[in-house]
Amino acid sequence: MCEQKQTVKSRFAPSPTGFMHIGNLRTALYSWLLAKSLGGDFILRIEDTDQERLVEGAVDVIIDTLKMTGLNYDEGPGVGGEAGPYVQSERKEIYRKYADQLVAQGDAYYCFCSAERLQQLHDENGLGGYDRHCRDLSADEVAERLARGESYVIRQRIPLEGVTKYYDEVFGEIEMENKEMQDQVLLKADGFPTYNFAHVVDDHLMGVTHVVRGSEYLTSTPKYALLYDAFGWQRPHYVHLPLLMGRGEDGKVSKLSKRHGAVSFQELVKNGYLPQAILNYIALLGWCPKGNNQEIFTLEELQQSFSIDAISKSPSIFDYDKLNWFNSEYIKAMSAEDFAAVALPVINETCPSYINAAKLAELLHSRVTTLAEIAAQVDFIAGRLPMEGDLYTNKKNKTTPKLCAQILADIKPVLAETPAWDNDSLFALLKDFAAETGVKSGAVMWAVRVAVARKAVTPGGATELLEVLGRDEALARIEQAIAELNA
Repeated sequence: MCEQKQTVKSRFAPSPTGFMHIGNLRTALYSWLLAKSLGGDFILRIEDTDQERLVEGAVDVIIDTLKMTGLNYDEGPGVGGEAGPYVQSERKEIYRKYADQLVAQGDAYYCFCSAERLQQLHDENGLGGYDRHCRDLSADEVAERLARGESYVIRQRIPLEGVTKYYDEVFGEIEMENKEMQDQVLLKADGFPTYNFAHVVDDHLMGVTHVVRGSEYLTSTPKYALLYDAFGWQRPHYVHLPLLMGRGEDGKVSKLSKRHGAVSFQELVKNGYLPQAILNYIALLGWCPKGNNQEIFTLEELQQSFSIDAISKSPSIFDYDKLNWFNSEYIKAMSAEDFAAVALPVINETCPSYINAAKLAELLHSRVTTLAEIAAQVDFIAGRLPMEGDLYTNKKNKTTPKLCAQILADIKPVLAETPAWDNDSLFALLKDFAAETGVKSGAVMWAVRVAVARKAVTPGGATELLEVLGRDEALARIEQAIAELNA
């Protein structure tokens, strides 16, 4: 009889301590891709055992981020699953049972050391380790101290000799001498487990076959491997991801942090980046598709192309210029309706109600890199700007303030009388005006655009801006420009 093949299961297990860091989102993405590319399941587990670091609303941020990026989970909060609950603070008694088992079999022990004593083991920089003071207490002494109600933690009894090895799918075989490892705390004085203990128990009970996390955990994993061995459980496949780095203004590269700019998913979205563009970009920070140079991927295409053996060992640098390129490509690929859906709220909030907002959104579609640029691009629509120097003088179109004053004075009554106020009709009208008056059409367009926009660079040309502003506002701005030029 053939043994049934184990279903692949990966998990994302964040702590609700704030916003979703880009590194955490990459971990979630790779974990999701690994499971889905192998026909498996993806679990969301909230690791909230460090109660002092919890941030109100952070769980909602995690769940909302996964929804926005399409990383739907098969088991987790709000979805359920046979191995729940999926919030660690609701699993407190489960960890107690397994901690007691380790103590009973000699793989863990009670530690009664006070916080003051432990603090004395560290130098002025906070460096130092536990001296195993309680490791060899007799059973009688332990029983007496427990009976007196003394506060304690439970520590893992790390072997003092030998080497612990494990295999990582990215970095290969990793080994560490046992004497280099600390007897880590498994269960804290408040009864809550530490991350180091809880995730091992949870991963086993939830059937997790692949653990995806950052390479900063490479040297911690031997301790986790020893816990699996102590319980007689099968170790999962470990997949440690390369570091995410950022480049500072001085050109130096260091671990990605606030000093490199926005590093959370929420900040990037707030700064006008599209969720799918962010996801596409971070997918390539440490992974490269085989056999082609494709860069733009849908989530489904990533799922089809993803494989563990294409993950790099080398650190990846988060490049905002590259992210801008991805975002601009995604914006350009949006339908007019989809772009309008995200642009119009900004336009309507920024600009007067009388403008042609739909036309303005159309002009912006191919001209913005991020949605956050919209407000700056429409500042001249939102209100009349002070004139930027001598914009009426333009060498290419051979315009001068005097010529522009004459063009505007002559064109204003023509514009006032035209029955049609759309770009095509206005463009034909200005072209005809130029032909009839013998003035270059470029000069006419320049004079009108500068008069209504009052800035050098605008999304759209003269007649497009006339359509956006509407007849009354456009004529009022031209009249103001004539007065200023004549003055």
